Amino acid sequence: MSMRYTSLKALQRPPRSAPAKTTSYPTLLGADGISSHSVRPNVERLAQVFGATTKTNQYGEFLSVRCWCAQPPSFSADPRALKLLLPETPEEIAHPGEWLFLDTETTGLSGGSGTYPFLVGIAWWEGGGLEIEQLFMREYSEERSLLFALRERIAEHPVVVTFNGKSFDWPLLETRYRMTRKISVPTPRAHLDFLHPARHLWRLRLGSVRLSELERHVLGWDRGADLLSGLIPQIYFDYLRGGPPERLVPVLNHNQMDLRGLAALSSRILSLLSDVETLGQDGLELFGVSRICEKRGEEIRARTLYEKSIASFLPTETDRVARRSLARLAKRQGDFELACELWKDALENSRHGYEAYEQLAIYYERKVRDPEQAREIVKQALDELRRAIQVGDIAPGPYREIKARFDNRLQRLERKSKRPLLEGLASPAQA
Repeated sequence: MSMRYTSLKALQRPPRSAPAKTTSYPTLLGADGISSHSVRPNVERLAQVFGATTKTNQYGEFLSVRCWCAQPPSFSADPRALKLLLPETPEEIAHPGEWLFLDTETTGLSGGSGTYPFLVGIAWWEGGGLEIEQLFMREYSEERSLLFALRERIAEHPVVVTFNGKSFDWPLLETRYRMTRKISVPTPRAHLDFLHPARHLWRLRLGSVRLSELERHVLGWDRGADLLSGLIPQIYFDYLRGGPPERLVPVLNHNQMDLRGLAALSSRILSLLSDVETLGQDGLELFGVSRICEKRGEEIRARTLYEKSIASFLPTETDRVARRSLARLAKRQGDFELACELWKDALENSRHGYEAYEQLAIYYERKVRDPEQAREIVKQALDELRRAIQVGDIAPGPYREIKARFDNRLQRLERKSKRPLLEGLASPAQA
């Protein structure tokens, strides 16, 4: 179902009270050398443009923009699905009231101690939908008050949920908390980052796993006009230099879209992890969940899903990877009949299934105790390698590495083949 986001202003609640008149702050230079004092004439108009409320705590003021969205609807996670993402976490984190979706807009995209999170978007399930609050830093001197408010929200909803937050948003926030020297770093009960499961599930199909692309191709959502992330820092800097606050509205819209997309995507991923057999759209989603299950040690379910993904349509290279993974699991579970079938199939359908050659050689040498058959397989692999390097199907580096491995195995197998003969020849002399 296609869904177009409504504008930020249409979703806003009317301010609960008139914005309070702000007090003056000492001049503070930000990361870009801009004086925070220059922004004061725009502060009151900014609150009106955003439909925001001025919040105050022991560290000062900041702006808060609140709205509630019926879409996406609230979602309760299956604890078994969460265990695939965070095996060591308690089952209580599955409670939807514990979750706090988080996304930041910053003065730079590379992080570092000079990067400020001037807008911190947070959201939580409430009333069947998503309650969104955006904490905005009107000037650099409001950073402490914003961070303190965020710390209070994390205490209320201690399971932080992000998209690439473990690599960017959260390390940046930790740095800013430490640099305040006043406010301790919050300690979430758990941190769920949905970027990595999204890669497992959809990168093979889409190539890109940017959140906006996942919304379009996985969720069926249409953001409509959106702001490029790379433009956001400059828009904020222009505001600090006295630019019109209206230019910041698309920044808040972008942040709100990211929060809604993250909430919907987390529901979709956890639904698939719980019951991909019923809810999966194609073989690639089955394949993605099977990889996650194998990584977490759920080998029986992983094997079943690999088999189902192979039975459905998979691109050629993905099908090859799925069969290789299934053979590995079958071997680990002692099903050598299936493993050998898959390895032999790989030799017939792949011009250079060197892993299959190697696994078959190991099987005949160690399990069947037939070094002669193992040696023949190794010779076939070396012949295939020579052909591949001659026609340019393999680069020199991998060729040398794989050839050395098969050469060593062939030498050992030849020694094994000669050993009974040598022992027989030695017996009369010893007698």
